[in-house]
Amino acid sequence: MMKGANVPVPMSAVRVELGWQSGQGVPDADASALLLVSGKVRSDSDFVFYNQPAHASGAVRYEGKQQGPTVLDTLSVQLAQVEAQVDTIVIAASADGGTFGQFNGLFVRVVDPATGNEVARFDSTGATTETAFVLGELYRRQGAWKFRAVGQGYASGLAGLATDFGISVDDAPTPAPAQQFAPPPPPPAPPQQFAPPAPQFAPPQQQPYPQASPQQPYPPVPPPNQYAPPPAPSGAPVSQYAPPPPGNQYAPPPPGGNQYAPPPAPAPPGAPVNLSKISLTKESPSISLTKQGAISGTMRVNLNWTTAAPQSGGGLFGRKRGGGRLDLDLCCFFELADGRIGSVRALDRSFGALDRPPFIKLDQDDRTGSSTTGENLDINLDFTAQFRRILVFASIYEGATDFRGVQATATLYPVNSLPIEMTMDGSTDNSRDVVLAHIENLNGEFVVRRDGTFIRPPGGRPGSGIREIAQMYGWGFEFQASSGKG
Repeated sequence: MMKGANVPVPMSAVRVELGWQSGQGVPDADASALLLVSGKVRSDSDFVFYNQPAHASGAVRYEGKQQGPTVLDTLSVQLAQVEAQVDTIVIAASADGGTFGQFNGLFVRVVDPATGNEVARFDSTGATTETAFVLGELYRRQGAWKFRAVGQGYASGLAGLATDFGISVDDAPTPAPAQQFAPPPPPPAPPQQFAPPAPQFAPPQQQPYPQASPQQPYPPVPPPNQYAPPPAPSGAPVSQYAPPPPGNQYAPPPPGGNQYAPPPAPAPPGAPVNLSKISLTKESPSISLTKQGAISGTMRVNLNWTTAAPQSGGGLFGRKRGGGRLDLDLCCFFELADGRIGSVRALDRSFGALDRPPFIKLDQDDRTGSSTTGENLDINLDFTAQFRRILVFASIYEGATDFRGVQATATLYPVNSLPIEMTMDGSTDNSRDVVLAHIENLNGEFVVRRDGTFIRPPGGRPGSGIREIAQMYGWGFEFQASSGKG
């Protein structure tokens, strides 16, 4: 498309992709959308971006980023759900850490999600010092939708662009590093050897959790219960979730709080929009959700991934057997306050639940590798008192022999708080699993800590990395015979 041109958009839903070529010295960029009525937003909730990822109507969602030779940042738009008074949806881009003059191959395209067919594409050229762009817009005329290529740059960044459309932007500085939670020092004593689990399924022994403080912050674990574990499905290596000891049942949730509800609507008018993000790194690995005020609602953990170089046949993500794409599984182990342990993991056929223990739910198991949103794990923070610790990790299911050349990005989206991003790469061995993050209840404070440990399968045996993770991090699982997958 040429600048100023327009094309009809006849479908009821579209995917909007912002893309550019990655490379040395190329900054990051973020897609955003503004829902306009006669050229202005009605309130700050009409701004959809990484820190306010869903419009209250459900019509527009920020879907997240995929790294690779071509970087994609994605929005989904349900045109049939757009409120009648909204006449325009502006598609914008903002540079993070540079200007658009440093980008190569910047484009925006509109895709039919049902078929994958491209409806419109605009390649933006000639940028210099701009730090934000309006690349295009979806607009409604006489009940029909069209897409117009715009290509208008801003030197004032996302804040300046948003302000021009009526958004109130919070210009307060990013919280100081002092607000970051410092992880406790490791215990001075040598680490205990992992003892094989007892024949009866029981809560883990009272040994210090690796990296936990020597004061043993968790409450005592009840005596082992006498329940036999339920039979594990064929091919599921980890024993399933165990019932609690008698008399140690969960307290009922608050009235109306036991049903899963979507995250609340964005902040009401008058609350300025915060454009910041939080990155957890090796140098600054931890943050307290409690201090951020993010201890309620449903926190989404999103996993996206790519390969730096093609594996097993080429393509953007590398190909797996049968012509699919690289497939990672997002998983977690959990330990609850009453000592129960378990996993939320597709290969255990354990997808969890949000309105009952374990209050964690895996939303999909993408076996095609084609999902633009990766995999998602939801955690119900209305039940933070019921959690002791959660270990989030990823496993290669298919499409690559190990993590060499694979970059995994995990992003946590707490309700009414900044998104928390952590990237894992740099594996140099045959690891097929990576531990992404710990989420811990430390004396009533809910803390997220980046890990980034790649796990080698003992003896190089495929599928044995899950056992290694359980041993390294003190989860007292029994394991059933495995099919070798995972």
